Amino acid sequence: MGGGGEQFPLLKDSSTSSHGIDRNFKRTGTVWTAVAHIITAVIGSGVLSLAWSTAQLGWVAGPLAMVLFAALTLTSSTLLADCYRSPHPEHGPIRSHSYMDAVRLNLGNKSIWVSGFFQNVGLYGGGVAYTITTGSCIRAILRSNCFHREGHKALCAYGDSFYMLLFGAVQLFVSQIPDFHNMGWLSILASIMSFSYSSIGFGLGLAKVIGNGMIKGSIGGISTATASEKVWKVFQALGDIAFAYPYSIILIEIEDTLKSPPPENQTMKKASTIAILITTFFYLCCGCLGYAAFGDETPGNLLTGFGFYEPYWLIDFANACVVLHLIGGYQVYSQAVFAFAERSFAEWFPENAFINDFYMIPFAPSYKTNLFRLCFRTMYVVSTTCVGMLFPYFNQVLGLIGAISFWPIAIYFPVEMYSVKNKIGAWTGRWVALQSFSIVSLLISLAAFVGSVVGLISKKLS
Repeated sequence: MGGGGEQFPLLKDSSTSSHGIDRNFKRTGTVWTAVAHIITAVIGSGVLSLAWSTAQLGWVAGPLAMVLFAALTLTSSTLLADCYRSPHPEHGPIRSHSYMDAVRLNLGNKSIWVSGFFQNVGLYGGGVAYTITTGSCIRAILRSNCFHREGHKALCAYGDSFYMLLFGAVQLFVSQIPDFHNMGWLSILASIMSFSYSSIGFGLGLAKVIGNGMIKGSIGGISTATASEKVWKVFQALGDIAFAYPYSIILIEIEDTLKSPPPENQTMKKASTIAILITTFFYLCCGCLGYAAFGDETPGNLLTGFGFYEPYWLIDFANACVVLHLIGGYQVYSQAVFAFAERSFAEWFPENAFINDFYMIPFAPSYKTNLFRLCFRTMYVVSTTCVGMLFPYFNQVLGLIGAISFWPIAIYFPVEMYSVKNKIGAWTGRWVALQSFSIVSLLISLAAFVGSVVGLISKKLS
């Protein structure tokens, strides 16, 4: 990759960003707002698939895989946090306002297209996954009420496409929030919702284990008809866990909201540690208790697969919390795509009024928008909704997205940026350790990708 020092002139920390937004704002973020942003992004639809993933991997490999991905994510977030300021990670005068800025600054323009592709695929995929999950959760609320009225043997069949459309309609309005700096309240609300439904899933699993009077499951996980099917399921489970953890694609944007002092990288590292410890605790509880409760019958989605029928009102409440959380989670992912697109088009067409002229909104004078923002964000929401309706396969889609984006965004580029920034020489001890970390993560991602593709094709053809 490109050298470090000679790349610094590419970016300057001016008072305005390249797409016309004032960057001379007052940064007010704290460790707790950062934790809220992280939890909003991380504890999303992925947590609901962890019981299924644990069931595929078994009692030893399942919990170990979650701890492994937690360690990988914490390591990569620590490396990436030091890439926000340059050349010094704490006192450098040059800020990277986004993940893409950090890649351009440290690795040069050639790397930005590769990283941009994987970053935006991952972000876009997150929006699709959240759309699918929202539709299934609203459908689950209707089915839960139906089962309560008609009995557990009733058909209670509902589609989910209409509810995906409703979610998309809500996002059409919410997506007009200008950027991360205006989203603190939404992330805090979404974090409260994520804690609520994760706690309910934990409680329902524990209650069912107690009611069963035994812990179900086995060391090797769910048995399959063939050895190859077992391999694909295990690989897909790794993809689902990979989707559940990383937030590297939005870490720089979150760090850019933090006030200083203390240095932003120190606050970000502290926030990452707190958030990952919290999420890992909930992941282990939900994944392990879900498997302990259902064993080989563990559903793909803990709250919508109807392992639980009663109390129906609590299941309804949990799924409603998921929906409210995903409204905020969708925006946490999408705002990074919006910022990249608006910044890029402003650079390419600096004199274009459609892209660069901002207008005051009469009923909200503190907010400004422009026609490009309105059109692009609307088309983005429409497209994620349509793709979600076309491929409404929860576990398979989550696994595929996790496999595609995990290694390049969460591991490879943070490792390369950190190495260049700190001038780590080839074949030194630190270089070997970092490259080994990257290679192991790549092998895991490749296995997850193959398993998820096989699963998606099988589901589509069945």
